[in-house]
Amino acid sequence: MTLRVAVLISGRGSNLQALIDACAAENFPAEIVTVLSNVPDVYGLERAGDAGIATDVVDHKAFADREAFEMALQQKLIEADIEFVCLAGFMRILTDGFVARWQGRMINIHPSLLPAFKGLHVHEQALAAGVRFSGCTVHFVIPEMDAGQIITQGVVPVLGDDTPDTLAARILEAEHRCYPAALRLIAEGRVKIEGDGVRISDATAQENILINPDDSP
Repeated sequence: MTLRVAVLISGRGSNLQALIDACAAENFPAEIVTVLSNVPDVYGLERAGDAGIATDVVDHKAFADREAFEMALQQKLIEADIEFVCLAGFMRILTDGFVARWQGRMINIHPSLLPAFKGLHVHEQALAAGVRFSGCTVHFVIPEMDAGQIITQGVVPVLGDDTPDTLAARILEAEHRCYPAALRLIAEGRVKIEGDGVRISDATAQENILINPDDSP
């Protein structure tokens, strides 16, 4: 049995593509059943269509309020018999009610080493702070933004001549490895939430918590 996954997007879908590529591999324990976007005509929908994955648009602008939008989104997930949700560049803040429906069954990727640098303008924050390393974090979604239990992290160096754009590009490469690794761990049943953290049942799974030595300066 493979885990039935929906991916929610708002844009070009580069992390979606990483998940599509991973799920296409033999014996990967998850399947992307549908891709939903809150923005029409984004490139991520084309990526999914090219891979033969069902797509739909739930345009938030067509609804009177956030709750009505989320009711429509929830109905699409129910109709597709979805078991798990991956947010991949989904640029809507979800209400506590929606998050509660998917508690422990929805993850997101954030371009910093949480709990550092939450929210927006993450790379500018990292450069302003003078950190020597940054990276990405895959975490469960909880009502508090960017505060859910951490599953995987990828670490990259911050170089002396970095700009927000160059740092973002380096971190994006790590994101494309971390997100599929996290989904695999979850789909294999190896991730258990324990309070504010997670326990990974197999010690060898630590190999999937990606610290990329090839990115060292």
